[in-house]
Amino acid sequence: MAFWDSNSASGRPRALSWVAAVVLAAPMAAQAPMVGAGPDGAVRIFNTDAAVLEMQEPRKDLPCTVVANKSVLGFDLKFHGGYEVIVPLKELSGSDNLLTIIFRVTPQTQKDSPVYFSHRIQVPSIEEGAKGDAYLEGNFDLGEGVYHVDWLMRDRAERVCSNYWDMEAALTAKDRQINIAIGPGLVQGSEVEQFREEPPVERAQGEAPLNVKILINFAPQNSHSAVLQPLDTNALVSILRSISREPHIGRFSIIAFNMQEQRIIWRQENTERIDFPALGKALDSLKLGTVDLRRLSDKHGETQFLTDLIEHEVGASQHPDALIFAGPKALLEQNVPEDSLKRVGEVDYPVFYMNYSLEPQKTPWRDAIGHAVKFFKGTEYTISRPRDLWFAVSEMVSRIVKSKQGRSAAVTPTQ
Repeated sequence: MAFWDSNSASGRPRALSWVAAVVLAAPMAAQAPMVGAGPDGAVRIFNTDAAVLEMQEPRKDLPCTVVANKSVLGFDLKFHGGYEVIVPLKELSGSDNLLTIIFRVTPQTQKDSPVYFSHRIQVPSIEEGAKGDAYLEGNFDLGEGVYHVDWLMRDRAERVCSNYWDMEAALTAKDRQINIAIGPGLVQGSEVEQFREEPPVERAQGEAPLNVKILINFAPQNSHSAVLQPLDTNALVSILRSISREPHIGRFSIIAFNMQEQRIIWRQENTERIDFPALGKALDSLKLGTVDLRRLSDKHGETQFLTDLIEHEVGASQHPDALIFAGPKALLEQNVPEDSLKRVGEVDYPVFYMNYSLEPQKTPWRDAIGHAVKFFKGTEYTISRPRDLWFAVSEMVSRIVKSKQGRSAAVTPTQ
């Protein structure tokens, strides 16, 4: 939730100084599915709220504008639906006001099984006649299907704003092969914690699990940005989760690094699962807005860091079944010297680069990591959309399996 003053000198919305506490105290991710409290497991809500939801007639006792967002497939391979709400600040004037949002999402195929959500927002004291608007938003996750949403918001004075809409979550014809992370017709609350523990994966039976090493650059799309944006973090974590969910892969080595800070942030060696909570804690140490004068004085420090990383990780004595680079483009003033790459020598396993680039047309040229991967006769994938991630991981695993089978056949003694 955020409150905005529309009368700033620049003519652009300006966040009011007292909003920070509200944002921290009531993040929109706090919307949670309601759990049934009755003996039959049904959700119980006030009769007045139930009547509003059943009425199917928009109300504006509490003036507000509700905009329904179209469902969008995210890198986590879930459809994300939601809404945006604007309320004039003058309608919330006074102290101790409370906004309560209740809505339900009903799958067309299961009209008797709606999923209810609720969210309470404590409104700070607002002076009479305040200018500007309060802006709120909410979201939820969906599987494929058609849904109906019944939504209401009321304040402490029992004034109501309500709205109703239909929405559809559907894959395009060319994306039909993608396995959505939520089953058809299912509704869930959006995940709050990006680095939550990954559920156990049932690995492929009857074959030795693949062992992969992943070198992932946790950096923003804009190399000059002082902040790793949630959008970027979510995409990079989704890349790791997609790899971790592959049934053929059973061993992981992760090296998380940051090119700007020229350091390895976190390392995990040869384990059966990726420790996402530990990774999240390690990323808290990033200080992209802090300038290290020693690094600033070395124009080729990032190149040297990448060179050392490749020599140590690619040239390691313990060989994985595949090595995967991932992250945004690393556009350095100088690429890794070819002599350094030659010292590493030929690798006997496939090398891949999952290049996360939301707008690849802006930087169509190969970056420093891409040049190194090309030297090792590796394969580069551009990850701009969720479908790119799905197809890249699928093809990559297929190649790794074939490569391992080929190496196994080569060392099998002939009869």
